[in-house]
Amino acid sequence: MTLQMILALGVLIFMIVLIMADVLPFGAPPLLASFLLVIFQLYPADADPIAYAFAGFTDSNVWMIAFFMVVLAAFQKTSFTARVRSQMFKLAERGGFKGYLLLVLLVMVACALTGGHSTGFYVLILGLVATIPYDKKLPTSKLVMPLGFACFHPVNFAVNFGLCVGILNSAGFATDGVSMTPFIITTLIGCVGYFIWSFVGYRLLPDHAIAVQQEQSDEVAASDLPQWKELVTVACLVASVVGMMFAKQLGDVAYILPGIFAFLLLGIKVVDWQEMRNSLFSPVVLMMCCVIPVANALSDSGFTALVGNMVADAASSMPPFWLTFVFCLLTSACATFTGANFASAYIFVPIVIAACLALGVNPVGPAAASTMAAFAGGFLPIDGLPALVYGWGNYSMKEFWKFTIPMWIINCLFLAIGAMVAF
Repeated sequence: MTLQMILALGVLIFMIVLIMADVLPFGAPPLLASFLLVIFQLYPADADPIAYAFAGFTDSNVWMIAFFMVVLAAFQKTSFTARVRSQMFKLAERGGFKGYLLLVLLVMVACALTGGHSTGFYVLILGLVATIPYDKKLPTSKLVMPLGFACFHPVNFAVNFGLCVGILNSAGFATDGVSMTPFIITTLIGCVGYFIWSFVGYRLLPDHAIAVQQEQSDEVAASDLPQWKELVTVACLVASVVGMMFAKQLGDVAYILPGIFAFLLLGIKVVDWQEMRNSLFSPVVLMMCCVIPVANALSDSGFTALVGNMVADAASSMPPFWLTFVFCLLTSACATFTGANFASAYIFVPIVIAACLALGVNPVGPAAASTMAAFAGGFLPIDGLPALVYGWGNYSMKEFWKFTIPMWIINCLFLAIGAMVAF
């Protein structure tokens, strides 16, 4: 390991320890970590130190989410929110634990129908969860994490099929006879694994008010907005979500839509400047801004690639199942540390293909599972969804890890099982 790798890893560990010890206010440790990147010169030689350390403050996804929170704050003042809250609360209150499992299942199905993995989808789901009032029968803190991570399940069939086939072709492996059916089977088995963990992990989640609820009174006043303002607010919310879901097709416009709508809602006085400012510069947004350069430093230092090569060498003589499982863990861990799902697949899937070919094993199943595993991590709050779940759920690091580390292992285990069964 080079000195830069050691220092980058040290900054990450230091940040996590500060978060766990709760010695600084929420959102402060990642900001301190960004300063340490400059002090220890943990940036590429051709990069501007300050711009690199605070790259998260110009990240398009971060500001899209930040302005969406302004729109969401306005939406929470409408009577529509009261209705959504009422329906979700009735389901939770009437069903209790059964209602919880139904909510997880509904989110997973909705994820499959909408294509999944979009920023707009998980921000919308978490925003709706935040409207559910605290109730002892089903505390909101027991919903934020399972429903948040359910937004990454199931994996998008078509996207990952195309990604995996493309990597296989690049590695020189013929894919003429590869169909999507076994990919679907592997994905469904992976979803079963997450659903089982949601069933078990529920009991490990804490019982407390989430961050959004701590900033609100126990009783939410009825909406006093005129009907036209409510309709404008709902239209802004829907348009923002649609824009985020189709960001690739719309381009840069999608990222600024929530900001335009936020200023519209400020102009018609649905939100005031203090509310808008508090949403834009909340501790959750600050944390998202500052964890991005820390993840970049780990990748740019070569630490991620080093670990990948070490594991690849150690796994080269393993049986196919364990080889697949290890590379699922490795690919998802890389995606968690870097926040780059597709890049992690491009790094590690070719390695697992080479290892399988060296062992005389058909590489399609292990490659498919490893590709899907790029979206099965999230055990560190250093990317969009995990950071938002961690901050919005008001979890401690210990509470977060109790759910996410077993989730990570189980996700990878069931993907490996799925690959063995389907392929």
